Amino acid sequence: MKDYWYTHPIRVRYQETDQMSVVFHGNYVTWFEIGRTEWIRSMGYHYRDIENKGLLLPVIDLAVKYVSPAKYDDMVIVCTRMKECTPLRIEFESQVRKVTNDNFFSAEYANEIELPGDMLVTGGTKHVWVNTNFQPTRVSKVMPELYEVITNS
Repeated sequence: MKDYWYTHPIRVRYQETDQMSVVFHGNYVTWFEIGRTEWIRSMGYHYRDIENKGLLLPVIDLAVKYVSPAKYDDMVIVCTRMKECTPLRIEFESQVRKVTNDNFFSAEYANEIELPGDMLVTGGTKHVWVNTNFQPTRVSKVMPELYEVITNS
């Protein structure tokens, strides 16, 4: 999985833009989250199911580098891949890329070299697995099947 990006399409909505007609900077962080949740969903797991097992995945580090702005009605793809996973932590790498009608596609895995469009934002998040008391918890013990899917895919 580390070599492949999961891509999720988004059309920029009017309410996501600011007075300058560009996407408000905080929305890219929301798009990173959408990318992560859809990445996990693509493997057959839902955040709700993981949380129902008593596992939470708070962000402990966030990095965002803005390269170029997206604007209202642009078509973008949120590209997400796992960078590293241990029983206690997981790290994701993210990109947001502007695409055209010709290369706007539904969610699928794509090789990094084949990612379409122009880079708008790059960054990533680091997370720690915790229980409902926010104590560090090994995902490999609570949900070994999830850990196996994540690390072996």
